[in-house]
Amino acid sequence: MSNPWIRVRAQIKKAATKIVLNPLFESTILNPDLVAEVSVPLRMDNGRTKIFKGFRVQHNRIRGPYKGGLRYHSHVDMAEMKALAMLMTIKNAVVDVPFGGAKGGINVNPKKLSERELESLTREFARKLAPLIGPRIDVPAPDVNTNSTIMKWIADEYAMVTGKVQPAVVTGKPVEIGGSEGRIEATGLGGSFVLQELVKKLGKKPAEMTVAIQGFGNVGFFIAKFLDKTGFKIVAISEENGGIYLPDGFGDIEVLYKCKEKKGFVAGCYCKGSVCDLENKEKMGACDIGAAEVLELPVDIIVPAALGNAITADNAGKVKAKIVLEMANGPTTSKANEILDKKGIAVIPDILANAGGVVVSYFEWYQNIQNEKWSKKKVLDKLEQKMKSAVDKVYETSEKYKVDLRQAAYILALSRLNSS
Repeated sequence: MSNPWIRVRAQIKKAATKIVLNPLFESTILNPDLVAEVSVPLRMDNGRTKIFKGFRVQHNRIRGPYKGGLRYHSHVDMAEMKALAMLMTIKNAVVDVPFGGAKGGINVNPKKLSERELESLTREFARKLAPLIGPRIDVPAPDVNTNSTIMKWIADEYAMVTGKVQPAVVTGKPVEIGGSEGRIEATGLGGSFVLQELVKKLGKKPAEMTVAIQGFGNVGFFIAKFLDKTGFKIVAISEENGGIYLPDGFGDIEVLYKCKEKKGFVAGCYCKGSVCDLENKEKMGACDIGAAEVLELPVDIIVPAALGNAITADNAGKVKAKIVLEMANGPTTSKANEILDKKGIAVIPDILANAGGVVVSYFEWYQNIQNEKWSKKKVLDKLEQKMKSAVDKVYETSEKYKVDLRQAAYILALSRLNSS
C-alpha cells in the first residue's frame, strides 16, 4: 500500500471498528475539509520565470485551528499532503492539544535556489495562502527543508497582506519575534520522555537497555543526547552515508555531532574524548555499518529518525530489538507493522513518539495569543507532562482494547475527536 493517503485512511477505518463513532463524524474524518493547490511564480536569478506548485490541505478543525507544517521538497504532492494533514489531526488529538490538522508545501528542491529566490518564493506562497491562514484559522509551522527564517518571512508577508502584525499566524519563528524557547529540541526531547515512560511501564531500566538510531539530524541528535543523559546506552548511529556501531556505547554525543557537522556525515567519526580520528576505531572496538543495517543490530531499542518506509516487509523479520521508537514520519509500513507485532515487538507510533514538536508549537501559539513569554524550563516541564500523560492514555487504551500501541493511539484520538 504505497499511497500514504490510502494507508492512513485504512488505519483510521481499522481503529474505528473498535469503538462506536457517530456515522457523520466517521465520514467527515476520512476526508479533508479543504484542498488547495496554487501556482507560485518565481523570477529566477537568470531572469527567467518558473512556476512551482504549492499545496495546503486543511483536514479537520473540530478541536481547534488547523495546524501543520509546510515542507519544501521535490516529492511534495497532493496525496502526501492529504495523508499528512489527516495524521496531524490524529497526532494533535493523541497529545490532547486544541488543534486540528493541516499540511502543505511547495514542490521544489530549495537547495537549488539562491537565498533571494527562496525568500521571493516563500513570500509569494504566503500571499497565496493569506486568505486561508490566520491565528484562529490555520497555523503553519516548519517541516522538511523549512525553518524559522522561512516562518519569519511568512509572518511578515501575512502582516503586509492583512495590515496587522499577528505573530500567532505561524509557529517555529525565531525567539526574538515571538518564537518559543525549547522549540529546537522539542521533538527529540519529547521522544525521550515517551520512551522513558513506556520503559517504566514495561518494568525495565534505561541503564540495562541499548539503543541504535537511524538518522543524526536535529531529531536524531537530540533523541541521542537526551536518551544518553537518561542512562540509555547509545551503541549505534547511522545516516544515508553509513554509520558507526560501538557495542560499548558512545562517549560524548555532542562531540560526535560536532564531528558530523564538520565532516558532513557521521561515518568515520570515531571520537575518544575530544579527539575524533580513524585511529580510534580499533581501540574503541567500533565497526562501520550501513544506513539500513543499524535497524537489524542486536539491541533493545531501534529509533528510525530519518526517512519514511525505513522498516518494510523485506527487513522487518530481521529486526532484533524489542522496542521501535518511531521518530521519523511513517518509518514502518503496514506489512512491516504486522510482522513486528507478531514477533512481540512494541512499536511506539510516530503520532505519539514525535509529537513533542507540535506540543511546543501549541505552547508558542498560546504564548502569542495570551501575550506571554515562558522560560525554557517552564516549556520543557510542560512538554514532559504532556508527553507522559499521552503515553499513559495510549498504554491504557492498548490494555483496554487488547491492541498494539499504534491502533491504541488511533482509537484514543478518534474517541477524543468524536466527543468534541
